[in-house]
Amino acid sequence: MKPKILVVYYSATGNVARLAHGLAKGAADTGADVRIRRVAETAPLEAIASNPRWSDYLSRDDLDEIASLDDVVWADGMAIGSPTRFGGPASQLKAFLDTTGGLWMQGALLTKVCTAFTSASTGHGGVESTVLAINNHCYHWGTLIMPLGYPDSHILKVTGNPYGSSFIARSGSTPDEDSLTAAHTQGARLATIVGDLLRGRRESEMT
Repeated sequence: MKPKILVVYYSATGNVARLAHGLAKGAADTGADVRIRRVAETAPLEAIASNPRWSDYLSRDDLDEIASLDDVVWADGMAIGSPTRFGGPASQLKAFLDTTGGLWMQGALLTKVCTAFTSASTGHGGVESTVLAINNHCYHWGTLIMPLGYPDSHILKVTGNPYGSSFIARSGSTPDEDSLTAAHTQGARLATIVGDLLRGRRESEMT
């Protein structure tokens, strides 16, 4: 049984999308089935137009499909990402997560595993608090929360963030190999842990 991994994110200029694809590749490289979904853009057109990188990103013709609750139901594990907004996730992501109330009431999220990732424009822009804030939904869902931790020397010595993969986009930069490697590690770790849980559950049911 292959673990089913959903990478769901909001991205305004494409940086979080790049991290999302890094996570997805990490999960896929372990043999998992992976879906990559973005949440809908809800910002006013005038706000988008005021930022060339924002409007350029949304005008691309290769954007990922829009997330639905069916994707959430499908998944055994989820990686959830957003840029920082005042130390928390963007309202676009939160709006989607807030629609999961019906699934929560049904207990449909209890057996899933979740992890979070983010990007900010400054070194102290709230990457850790954003990951923690995204995880608040996971606590209420009852899912297991998987931190990135320090699974290898790259995370320990290079990025140093055990909360979740992140990138600091100084002067309009895009995710570098260090941050993408961390995202790949996080995706692989999520898929591996979900796969172990699924095998344990199946073996338990067979005994």
